[in-house]
Amino acid sequence: MSSYNAPLEIHVHGQVTLRPDVVFEQLQEALKPVWKYAGARSLADAAGSSYEDEPGIKFDPQEHTLQMCWTVEGDDDFRQVLDEMCMNLNDLAQTGAAIEVTFYDAEFDDEDEEDPEAETRDDFVMLFVGPDPAAIMQVQRDLLVQDVVSLMERHFDGAELGGVVAEIDKLFGQRFDDLVNSLQLGKPPRGSGGGGHGGMGHGGGRKPRHLH
Repeated sequence: MSSYNAPLEIHVHGQVTLRPDVVFEQLQEALKPVWKYAGARSLADAAGSSYEDEPGIKFDPQEHTLQMCWTVEGDDDFRQVLDEMCMNLNDLAQTGAAIEVTFYDAEFDDEDEEDPEAETRDDFVMLFVGPDPAAIMQVQRDLLVQDVVSLMERHFDGAELGGVVAEIDKLFGQRFDDLVNSLQLGKPPRGSGGGGHGGMGHGGGRKPRHLH
């Protein structure tokens, strides 16, 4: 994908814990859709972000982690790249993880924002990866609990919210029971904590260009 006149700046942010046996060559192959989109010949060539103050894409072999705080110029076709990336990372992930992606409309400026008829292409999505559906559902559950508790603590003491968390667990438990019945999967553990945005979806309004 050439960055010439690219209408969007796309920021990818997240950390994925990888299996201890994963080596750089495997990660480079898994992220091939991403670095090829950026017009690079290898992951190392594409690892630097469009912004110098962002760490970019980093593999820590000691901690077995993939860290991403990386911006690339592109268009809506990058969504297909994200789908391929997540499928590939599923095969390397040790635990479930969330990846935040912000699409920033590079052609929408301050004057456009003041025009009620102007429309921005800004968007935000949350993606999930993991070794199996159990791990993915676990991180989804944890992030949702964090969001709900954070919102409700404006009105209630945290100690009063146990029932709310229990109801969320029931919802996820029922969803996973359906998976267990159809796929014979093991249930994920509950209550392991977490934080961030819950669920995969789209957010309205302008998002910050950088998500450090």
